[in-house]
Amino acid sequence: MALPSPHTPPLPEAHAADTGDEAPAGLDRRDWIAGLERGVSIIEAFDDAHPRMTASEAGQRTGMTRTAARRYLLTLQHMGYVASDGKLFWLTPRVLRLGQSYLESARLPRIVQPFLQRVTAGTHETAYLSVLDGDDVVYIARNGPNRSMNTGYVLGARVPAQVTASGMLMLALRSDADLARWLATRELKVFTSFTIADKEDLRKEFARIRAQGWALSEQQLDLNSRGIAVPLRDRHGALVGALNITMPMGQEQSKDAVARVLPVLREAAQAMRNQI
Repeated sequence: MALPSPHTPPLPEAHAADTGDEAPAGLDRRDWIAGLERGVSIIEAFDDAHPRMTASEAGQRTGMTRTAARRYLLTLQHMGYVASDGKLFWLTPRVLRLGQSYLESARLPRIVQPFLQRVTAGTHETAYLSVLDGDDVVYIARNGPNRSMNTGYVLGARVPAQVTASGMLMLALRSDADLARWLATRELKVFTSFTIADKEDLRKEFARIRAQGWALSEQQLDLNSRGIAVPLRDRHGALVGALNITMPMGQEQSKDAVARVLPVLREAAQAMRNQI
């Protein structure tokens, strides 16, 4: 093997960081690529409050130096995931390919689609399959009319779990220790005058949801939105997501909406269980 020339340039900063960073618990250091983590963190740093950023701002949000952040941004620009005017950087629609790859390759969204159609036919409402990702609910399958975009979500939409029926349900079904840890470490946001933002009130709501096995959420995120959710479990009983309906409040009373929708959701969730 040839020895490196004394004039060999130093390793690029990203590579040096990759080889020097400690791997997270449960992953061998030789299998850990810190540069990949940093590249993804740059993409995730963009949000509604930060749609366009300088390299310095991106570095601040990701814990990198301006130089390192700029290199990652320029690499992402070369790959087509980021655009720039020379100072500011922003994401391009190509980023949507990442989510689309999941939707097209994941088995679960494909399996549940016929059952969501059954729910829509039985309720005339839009049905969703959602999963919990951190503090957010992510909608990975849907079926039904776009009757009102104010009370509907597109595939891949992320919504704070605290203010959705499916999110509240999946949080409530966590172990006591996990749920207590979640409550202790979260700052609850207020979206409407009906949002449950008091931790003790939220703890009581979690207990009620766990006891009844389903969740109802009304006007928590939007004053015209009502959601009803049931757990989706696999054949071994493990929770894999939530099956839910989101509808406008309208003139229908809560108890009437639950009586109309809940049996259909439960029947579909039970039928799905044998398929996943």
